[in-house]
Amino acid sequence: MQAETFKGRTAVVTGGARGIGLACAAKIAAGGGRIALWDRDVDRARQSAASLGDAIAVEVDVTSEQSLADAVATTEKQLAPADILVASAGITGPNTTVIQYPVEAWKQVIEINLTGVFLSNRAIAPGMVSRGWGRIVNIASVAGKEGNPNASAYSASKAGVIGFTKSLGKELATTGVLVNCVAPAVVKTELFGQMTEQHISYMLSKIPMNRFGEVDEVAEMVAWLASPLCTFATGATFDLSGGRATY
Repeated sequence: MQAETFKGRTAVVTGGARGIGLACAAKIAAGGGRIALWDRDVDRARQSAASLGDAIAVEVDVTSEQSLADAVATTEKQLAPADILVASAGITGPNTTVIQYPVEAWKQVIEINLTGVFLSNRAIAPGMVSRGWGRIVNIASVAGKEGNPNASAYSASKAGVIGFTKSLGKELATTGVLVNCVAPAVVKTELFGQMTEQHISYMLSKIPMNRFGEVDEVAEMVAWLASPLCTFATGATFDLSGGRATY
């Protein structure tokens, strides 16, 4: 990746205050990009933005069309229209069986992880299409391909992100806007605090490299997909699984 790969580009990163989102934002910023960190934890987002150079923090609820519309307007006013979207906002939900899974928890996971990706893409894609260039990278998970036990809502939501990405990638294939997603195995982030030790141990046992992924490893792949160097990949899913993916 060249030092000024993202010079003149503006990237929106949902869930950008921490974890994978922040690592992706930092990688794009290091390449000269302007950054808008969209996050419901705006105080944390402001702290993170302060370390990125030409960056702003915007309070956003990715499940709200109005919140996203306001965020688009704020970003365009304070920075510029978005050339890049990294849709990283998400939660894990409880670790329990389908039979015991709380219905309200299920709805919350699907609303944030899947509907939030749909609404974020829908809010930003039209502007990219009108300008004839854009890169969208949605954060999925290997759980969306394999289905983790005791994580049905999370697995279903990430499977949905993969299917959604394929659909949108095909719809926009001739517009100059490329849409892809990455599917990491478990990556060390603060989301570990939402999981049981048993579930964490299970996920580690599935990785042949016998270690968790790092946020910077995800950011490297996302940065390429978000860059002008990516020109013929769209509607695709890129695995980062330490050897777990076997299909």
